[in-house]
Amino acid sequence: MMQDHDNLTENDCNMTVRIKDVARAAGVSVATVSRALGDGPVSDELRKKVEAAVAATGYLPNLSARRLRSQHSHTIGLIVSDIRNPFFTAVSRAVEDAAYAVGMRVILCNTDENPQKEAMYLRLMQEERVTGVIFAPTRATAQKLDPQQLGFPVVLIDRAAPPGQADAVVLDNAEAASQLVEHLLQQGYRRIGGLFGNTSTTGAERHAGVVAAMQKQGLQAEARFIAPTPEAAEQAMRDWLREASPPQALIASNGLVLLGMLRGARAAGVAIPDQLALAGFDNDNWTELAGPGLTVIEQPVYDIGRTAMKMLLERLEDPARSARKVVLSGRLIARGSTAGTLAA
Repeated sequence: MMQDHDNLTENDCNMTVRIKDVARAAGVSVATVSRALGDGPVSDELRKKVEAAVAATGYLPNLSARRLRSQHSHTIGLIVSDIRNPFFTAVSRAVEDAAYAVGMRVILCNTDENPQKEAMYLRLMQEERVTGVIFAPTRATAQKLDPQQLGFPVVLIDRAAPPGQADAVVLDNAEAASQLVEHLLQQGYRRIGGLFGNTSTTGAERHAGVVAAMQKQGLQAEARFIAPTPEAAEQAMRDWLREASPPQALIASNGLVLLGMLRGARAAGVAIPDQLALAGFDNDNWTELAGPGLTVIEQPVYDIGRTAMKMLLERLEDPARSARKVVLSGRLIARGSTAGTLAA
């Protein structure tokens, strides 16, 4: 059977229903359907009529063909380090909600803090002709990121590039880390240390905040840098607690590190908070239930994702404007893990 050559570029991937069937059901022309499903100028009433016909007929547009005819795909890329991290789970949900509200789809990729995987997924986004990308890069990738060279706008989340290089929405990491230190000092702790992720700007900024807050009191922070995973944190914690004089209080630079530190303390038989105070970032559900409850900085995770999507849309409307950095604040939630009676 010969196919209708006039419809080859708009045929749907469902071989039963074609765009002309949608047009017939909606009572409009094929050209109107094509405009309504793309970026063409049609009224809201006509667009709704076409969408209803699409739903009724089960039409599936040929997205590949449409991409070839347009400069973008109404799809955004979301590249995070690890979706298993509850922080990125919550941020991803916010991005997806905001994208769906404006008719965009989301491609999600995990990089495992691996610059090679980041480069691979950025190439994939180019091949998919995405409208833009929301990205949580490693420090190495952030330093050389060039949205103009990539060919699509990029908004960074959780991590920032050098000033003026790319839009970003981040936590005020130094201030949040200072809140944790000040809380521990008020509780009477003086020997304070922390485990910080070694792959992103976030870990470095939180470490800097801890150091600065301790220096204000004439004290020195103890710090170690690790891969930001529960496994690495647990091993580092075991090693630290075997030493003759470990810190009185320890800070974790993210929720996964905090989980590993708690496991390490339990494996070493160290009681929280009687023998060691423990605090960190990310108000994950389990932190309220673990032992006496863990003191944490709660990040505005949904606002981070929603703001990133808003910034991406603003960048699409005004590609020439200067790069902008939005800094949000965290909230200290004090729980029993820092309520010990250790002497200074």
